[in-house]
Parts: sequence; C-alpha cells; structure tokens
Amino acid sequence: MTLNVTNLILSWGAKKNIRLIPSQSMLRQRNDENFESWCCSDSDSYFIVRQSCWPGWFMLEFQVNLLDEREHERARFYYSSERSYLQKERSFVLPFQSGKMQRRIVRLPRVRLARFDPMESAGHFAIRHFALKPLLPSFARDRMSWRLARLYGRTQLEVLQVFAQQASQQSDVSRDDLLYQAYDASFEQRARSGISYQQWITQVELPYLAAMRACMRPTSGILFSIIIPVYNPKPVFLQQAVLSVQRQYYSNWELCLVDDASTRSDTRDLLRRFAEADARIKIVFREQNGHISVASNSAASLASGEYLVLLDQDDELAEHALWAVWEALQSNPRAYLLYSDEDKLDETGRRYEPHFKPDWNPALQLSHNYTSHLGVYKADLFRQVGGFREGVEGAQDYDLFLRCLAALDQPDQQIVHIPQVLYHWRALAGSTAQAASQKTYTWKAGLRVLEHYLQLTGQQAVVEKGLLPNTYDVRYALPESLPKVSLLVPTRDGLEVLRRCVESVLNKTTYTNYELLIIDNASQQVETLTYLDDIQQDARVRVLSWPHAFNYSAINNFAVGEAQGELLCLLNNDVEVIAADWLNVMVSHAIQPTVGCVGAKLLYGDGRIQHAGVVLGVGGVAGHAHKYYPSDHHGYFSRLKVTQNYSAVTAACLLVRKVVYEQVGGLDEINLQVAFNDIDFCLKVREAGYRHIWTPYALLYHHESVSRGQDDTSEKKKRFLAEMNYMRQRWRERLQADPCYSPHLSLEYEDFSISSAQSKNEDIAVGANHQH
Repeated sequence: MTLNVTNLILSWGAKKNIRLIPSQSMLRQRNDENFESWCCSDSDSYFIVRQSCWPGWFMLEFQVNLLDEREHERARFYYSSERSYLQKERSFVLPFQSGKMQRRIVRLPRVRLARFDPMESAGHFAIRHFALKPLLPSFARDRMSWRLARLYGRTQLEVLQVFAQQASQQSDVSRDDLLYQAYDASFEQRARSGISYQQWITQVELPYLAAMRACMRPTSGILFSIIIPVYNPKPVFLQQAVLSVQRQYYSNWELCLVDDASTRSDTRDLLRRFAEADARIKIVFREQNGHISVASNSAASLASGEYLVLLDQDDELAEHALWAVWEALQSNPRAYLLYSDEDKLDETGRRYEPHFKPDWNPALQLSHNYTSHLGVYKADLFRQVGGFREGVEGAQDYDLFLRCLAALDQPDQQIVHIPQVLYHWRALAGSTAQAASQKTYTWKAGLRVLEHYLQLTGQQAVVEKGLLPNTYDVRYALPESLPKVSLLVPTRDGLEVLRRCVESVLNKTTYTNYELLIIDNASQQVETLTYLDDIQQDARVRVLSWPHAFNYSAINNFAVGEAQGELLCLLNNDVEVIAADWLNVMVSHAIQPTVGCVGAKLLYGDGRIQHAGVVLGVGGVAGHAHKYYPSDHHGYFSRLKVTQNYSAVTAACLLVRKVVYEQVGGLDEINLQVAFNDIDFCLKVREAGYRHIWTPYALLYHHESVSRGQDDTSEKKKRFLAEMNYMRQRWRERLQADPCYSPHLSLEYEDFSISSAQSKNEDIAVGANHQH
C-alpha cells in the first residue's frame, strides 16, 4: 500500500513522485474530501519515504490536518545515508498547526532511506501536501539568517557576522554550518514553547480566574438582565445555558426566558422548573410563534436591569462573564455597548477555536459582525432604537448593533471590548457557529442590514457580498469630479524594476485623475537616465531630481512639496499593479473624513502575502500581519479577506490626503531616514484622530527593497539600530498594546498564533524592518 502525495524535485527540472509507504501501525481510515485519512495506532507510526535524494539544501513543505480535537502537533523527519536505520539522531522536528502549510529549510546528505512521522502520539489525520524542493545555497542562507534576525533582535548582517566570527575560531565548521545549527535549534525551541488553546486555558485563563476570585468582593451594583429567546431547544443544552448563568461569580442578575410557542411539550415543563427553582428567573410563554426578533423583544420587555446581556438557548456564558463586564463598566462608565472574545463548544462541551478580537474596529465591523458574542447593551439605548427589528432574521444581532452604533455620538468611548473569553458558542449541525455557509439566508439579511445602516448615517456607499460567506464589501462612492492623486515613486537606477512598476501603473490603472512623480535619487546608469527622459513624454509623468544621500523620508517630503494632487500615494518602485481598480478602491476610503492612511494587499512575486496590515509590537517594533501566507488564505477569522482598521500600513503603497500628511509634519527625515518611518507616520496620524484602513480589494505585487538593497554595511547597520531604538522609545506604550490586535496573540510570530509567555517579553527580537 503506497500513497502518492506530490512531486519531489530531485534536480532542476526533473520531477518524480514521492511514495509514502505506511508502517503496519498506520491504519487507513475513511476518505476525507478525496484525501486518504490515517490513524496512528501508537507513538511509533510512520511513513517510509521511498525516494533517494542528492546532497544539498531543500525546502521541506507539508500540511497535515488533525482530525481529532488537537490543534498543534510535532512531526519528525528521519533520514539515513545507509540502507537501514542505525540510530535516530539524524532527524529534525517539525512543529505544526493543523491545516496550515508548514515550511522549513533542511540540509541533507545523500539520502537512501527516510521516514516521516506525522505525529508524536496516536491520532487521526490527513496529509494534504508533502514536498521537498531544492534551494540555492544563497537563498537558504538568506532565509535562515532572516529567521534568526527576527528571533534575536539583530539585522541579517549581524547574524551572519556573528557566525562568521565563531567559525573563524574553529577549524572544522563553516559559517553556514553554525547558521544551520542555530536555525535548526530554533524549531526545537518553538516546538517546546508553542501553545495550543487548551494550553492557553490551563496556563493563562485558569490562573487569572483563580487570582480574580481571590480578590473578588461581594457587590450589589449593576443589575444585568440576561435575555434568552427559546424555541424547541435540546433540553440538555438549554439546561447548560441556564446553569452557566446560575454559576456566575457576579450574583446581581436576572434571567428573562421567553418561549416562542415551542412545539415540544418538554420545553414548557423545563422552563417552569427553572422559574420555580430560582426567583431570579422570569418566564413568558408566547401563544404564537413570532421568530427570534419578536421573541427577543418579548424577553427584553421582562428586563428591569441597566444592561441587557444576549445569550442563545444552546450557548453558555463563562463563569466570570458578568463579573468581567461589571469590572469593565467601572473603568468605562460611559459604555453603551460591550463585547468580548469568544470560543466554540462542540456537542461534548469541548472548547475550541477561540476568537481573540481587536478593540473597537469600525471598518472590520462593517465587513462582518466580528463583535458578535458576548453582546451587552445599555437597556436605555436598546429601547431608544426600538429593540430587535423584524425582517432581518439571521442577522438580527448585527442589525441591532449597527442601529445602536448609529445612535451613539462618541462610539470610540462608548463601545468597549473586553479581551477575555466570556462566551462559548455551541457548534451544532446546521448552526452558524459550525459553518457560516450553512445559513446562506444570513448573508442576504446582512446585506439588508448594512444598507439600512448606511441610509441611517447618510453615507454614500453600496454594499456587495464579500469574498467569504457572511462578509461584506462596503464601496464608498467616488465624486463625479475625481480628486487628483499624486503617485510618489522614489528610485535609483534599477531600470528593470522601475519600468515594470511604471508600466503597470500607466497601463493597468483605471483611475484617471493622477500624476506619476518619479523622484530620481542620483541614478548613474545611462539606460535609466535615458528612460527617465523618455517617460516624461507621457503627460501623466514628471521626473524630479533628488541628488542627495538616500533618505526615504526626505525624498518623499520633498516630492510632496511638488505634488499637485489632493491625495498622495507613497509607492515603491518595486511595486507592480495586479488589480486595475486598486486606486479607485483606495481613494474611496481615503476621502472619508475619519480615515487617515489606506493600505493595500501586497504579494511577493511567488504569490505569498508580503503585506496585509501592520501589527504593532511584533518582534519589538512592528511586523506584517499574515506574512508569507498563501494569497488565497482566509487569514485569522477572515482577516485576509475583509476591509478593516490597522494601526499602521506600509508605505510601499500608502494613500493619504495631502492635508493630513502636512498636518502631522510628513515623514521624520531626521530620526527615521530609512526604516520605520511609515510606522511612525501612521502612529502620528492616528494620534491626530484618524483611523487607518487596509483593504484586500486593492491588490499589487511588492518585490521588496530590490533597488536599495540590504543593510549590509557598518554604517547602515548602525543607522538601523538607532532608528529601531528611536521607535521603541517614542512609541513604547503603543507598541506594547496594539488595539487592532489582541493581547492573547503572539508578538513573536506574524501568524496570529496564540501567545506564549515568551512572546510577551517587550525586549523580544525585531520582526520587520519596514524598509522600503
């Protein structure tokens, strides 16, 4: 029995199939979407990899889907130059997350025998992908030094210099030997320090709750009214929902249950028993089924509390939910709307798939209802907007939130996020919790809800279905007279790169009112100078001269002074247009009065994500969200597919109104000549009261720092470290708590993985240079 998984490239251009031969303890299971699934019956189940391999550097790629309750595992790859395994020390560890493509560089001798152990323990899984791809040594060296630079807070040049110095003191190892040893050890370290959700519950949540209970004092403060509309529930799940309320640490609550004319006789009996056993439980039996909005309003009519708490009949509250809400209100007495993080429950009660949310993120909320659960509303506001609205069932919670939002005068202060998992959403067959696509009517209802919100707020926009179920694309109208955009492209030689950028802009961009300013930073090559002369024959193009030392901030500030546009687009010369309407999309956001900077979705030439928003604090300063993910990946809770607010976007493609640019003084050409100037600029703009937008609908390639090169001199290294330190001193508090991220997500990795204790260290390595 063999399994042909994918292609193994043995030499450039030659392809052969890898054959994975299961060991006797590896049991074939049911088919899973045309992929065979397997069961490891013990900890020593494996596949023999039937393929010889020449010596060299390789990228090992694999994707394993865990089909049981686990989220993380460790695989291993063993290899031998002999025809039998004598020892197992020739191996490397492969920590992975279920369903995600994993890649790591390996250096192999001539391999005669290899085996792949997909799991360290018994379990059920499916292999989606397995490949070995040869690499040039220079590429392998670059990727390894980049990873270590991130981990250790150094530049790539520093990393290479350290290992070169160490190698010079030893006669039997090279710089690349030591580099590979450190690279390999970093995976072992990650395997030891990785954290799953179950580990997070044990290591983070439970100690926090123990400390909370130790400090808790009885209070008779705010009365919370929990409202639950009921219709034909499974008795066991309704009991669990009610029990989760009765177990609350905070005791000043009432539970308002309304039966919406259930056809199951046991439902009414169960509700009566609840009310008889606990005086805090109120019940009403409707004679006619009115559906969820009407039933929810009936439950709310029973409420006498200052705040209403929404709970579905088969979901559960965390035991500390009401206490956490009460605490949040002590710090935010003006709060009208509160929401929390959440997770899911399977039918056995196992918690999984936590959603660690950002603080109030208006653009994300208009893209999908990310606030969702736990939802807490001030009762006066609920009544002011008329409660739940009929006719939008399937999106009634979304509709309520947006109508309340429209009624608020200072939403930034009146909407509060509680970064704790306070709601457990039960995933039942056919429920939205299990799969949004199972309820297509909710998508249509959501469109109507958003259209109503835009009408209420007087915004000129249309709503279209988003890229994923239950996501939306709000397209703001462009004025009849399009505002002029000045595209600012600094360059120095690198004609091939520049020509690709310029021609893609001129030939593909459908937005018509723009000028392209190329700022020549002392190009020397005759071909480049000739091209710059010729390209100005196009009336849309002007070439400006900056004959001084490279200073990205100064170059752009100079160009802004020459720009004729109302809008400025900072654009790298190594960017290439993909989506023809990229500028239309970005302008439609940038002209909104509350918007500061607008960023695009940028891809590497091989299709992986280069930029999808910037997360503050990753690596100590900032990192690119979802960097290296496949271009079609949904991202963390759809965040690669929806428009949203981020704290910063990269200046490789950044659009901003000229008046805003000038209001904050432009880029810092004194302290941040090359690196981090875009992050600093975005933070200044946010400090001035504007929010930044990242959109996946503006799509371009970014070939990243091709013309300027790497920080490969002592002077450049010194400059980079000074700029990094400046950022960490000036913006220390902001870098430690990004409101568009979550304190429970990693500051070590850019993949939205759950934070471990190590990733909370403020002195962790620098994650992204943010050089242009």
